[in-house]
Amino acid sequence: MRDSFAAEASNLAEKDPRFILLTGDIGNRLFNTYKEKYAERFLNCGVAEANMTGVAAGMAMAGLRPMTYTITSFNTARCYEQIRVDLCYHNLPVTVVGVGGGLSYSELGYTHHAVEDIGMMRLLPNMSIFCPGDAMEVKAAMRAALLHDGPVYIRLGKKGEYVAHADIPLYKVGGSLTVKDGKQVCLLAVGNMLSSALKTAELLETNGISTRVVSFYSIKPFDENLLFDVFSSCEIVSVLEEHSQIGGVATVVSEWLVQNLGHKARFLPFSLPDKINHKIARQTLARKRVGLAPEDVSRGILQVLRLL
Repeated sequence: MRDSFAAEASNLAEKDPRFILLTGDIGNRLFNTYKEKYAERFLNCGVAEANMTGVAAGMAMAGLRPMTYTITSFNTARCYEQIRVDLCYHNLPVTVVGVGGGLSYSELGYTHHAVEDIGMMRLLPNMSIFCPGDAMEVKAAMRAALLHDGPVYIRLGKKGEYVAHADIPLYKVGGSLTVKDGKQVCLLAVGNMLSSALKTAELLETNGISTRVVSFYSIKPFDENLLFDVFSSCEIVSVLEEHSQIGGVATVVSEWLVQNLGHKARFLPFSLPDKINHKIARQTLARKRVGLAPEDVSRGILQVLRLL
């Protein structure tokens, strides 16, 4: 995803002279091509994320369209007050981009785990949230964010994610994308859990379960029409997310269900437990330990289907 971000940054800079990229001392070689062409629109703000956010706010007030980019936990929690006061209070068109969302940097320990960020950013008035599912969606999210007149948070994975789309899809604030059709089960994939959701669907299909997979990319606002559709037509709707069970998309859907009672489907979310992960491991193993591996999710869904 980060390679896709760098490529699209150059594309957006070429098309829109207002575009400017600010980084928090990360990805310097990643942006070599960008810097060769647009050095005057690249600013490495160093390990000073709060200051970077304030600088971006000033640029937006001057008519520019800045994007800030660094590791997710540092570009959200570390500078949360500046996002709240500088960006959201003034409703400025600044895009905050976090790379390594969820457990993407799980091998670097808890300081690099970004498992509360969606919940934090959801709380902020005026903030919109995109969680692209693959490299193509990253480009779509950036294009939509640049057109949006207000702050946007884009949560990226890291690298090596499966590419689910042949072309760049159309993104809109409050939208979603059905990647695979199905009738019995619907998997709402958040960000880089899209590939895992598709593998889960394969396992369910081998057991005769028709499974729909949706890239639930717009978290705030979200696609209410989609929720009405899947909860009215499916037997089980599941969220798959690398985020705490508190405040993330499982909470988004739960809050919606409380206000929209009487639907057919049972809600079965798969999120991270409300506990600190002290163990160092690669992302695949970290997912396995918390029950987010495709075989764990499919097993859980099959167990519930047998009880219905």
